[in-house]
Amino acid sequence: MTPSWRKPAGMLIILLLILLWCVGIASLSATIGRWHGAVQLLFYVVTGIIWITPLKPLLRWMETGRWR
Repeated sequence: MTPSWRKPAGMLIILLLILLWCVGIASLSATIGRWHGAVQLLFYVVTGIIWITPLKPLLRWMETGRWR
């Protein structure tokens, strides 16, 4: 069985998505830094979980070659 090109490509896409997400959230740090500590905590917990959502279709594509 030959290895699929989708897995290395998918891993690179995942790394790129994580990088873009981190840069996007970090660019908001000046604004978020003025918020109350509890609100900051809630924001970072929620945004730390949300980035996982688009990975499910990408991981499915890496395994099967289909988006659905």
